[in-house]
Formats: sequence, structure tokens, C-alpha cells
Amino acid sequence: MFNTDRIKEIRLSKNLTQNEVAKQLHVTRSSYAMWESNNNIIPLKRLIALSDFLEVNLDYLFGFSNKLYSIKKGYNLEVCAQRLKEFRKENKITQVQLCKFLHIDQPTWSIYETGKNLIGTPFLYDICKKYHISADYLLGKIDSPKYLK
Repeated sequence: MFNTDRIKEIRLSKNLTQNEVAKQLHVTRSSYAMWESNNNIIPLKRLIALSDFLEVNLDYLFGFSNKLYSIKKGYNLEVCAQRLKEFRKENKITQVQLCKFLHIDQPTWSIYETGKNLIGTPFLYDICKKYHISADYLLGKIDSPKYLK
């Protein structure tokens, strides 16, 4: 799904072991190793924590951008919900159309747009990849750039 080589490359450039990163994320080393080897999907909350710890933007980790830029730590669930809805409306996409694309039901998407739950990693990835929108922007970690080239 995302560029696990970049995660490993950044970890190694900071002279960190898998165990050190795993401890920071409050997971086992084996869980982290599965994520780094792309054998399991990193839950978005953990991916955000990883991004914050490594001080690297999500767009870079996903492989959507080759630029490293400053990001706010954490995420803002309300801003994320607002930006997901704004993104959908700007692109004239109905909830039904988006749900069909993501292979999810409408109540699930509604939970994301109302800020009751954080969007799932694969859904964020798919939206950003197809529509060239910044994952960091959607999560409220940056205000610009909104769209990636």
C-alpha cells in the first residue's frame, strides 16, 4: 500500500532499531516489523504516531510526494471530518459514489464525515492516490498544499 522502503530508510537514517520504534508506538517489535515489511496495514492512528516520531509527512511515507515538509503533530478529528466532506463536495462526488469506489457502506463513510471515527488507512490511501489530495491536509496536519502534483 505505501512505501515501506521509505519507513525503513528513515528509521535507519535516524539510527533507530525496530524495537525502539515499536516501543515509541506502544506495539510489539513483531507488529512493527509486519508493518515495515508491508505484511500488515498500519492502523492510521499508529501511522500518524510513526510520522510524528520520525518527523516525516504522511504524503512522503505513502509515496505521493518526494518532498519532506513540516507537519503538525497528531491529527484533528473535527478538521479531518470537515475536510473529507469538503473534498467530496468539491469533486462533486456523492457519498454513494465514494462508498462504491472504497467498497464500504454509506453508514461507515458517514461516521468519517461526521467525525465520529478516524478514516481507515486503506480508504485514506485510496482517496489520496486517486484524487491527488494530500493525506496530511485531510488529517489537518498541514493547511497547504491541498493537492499534490
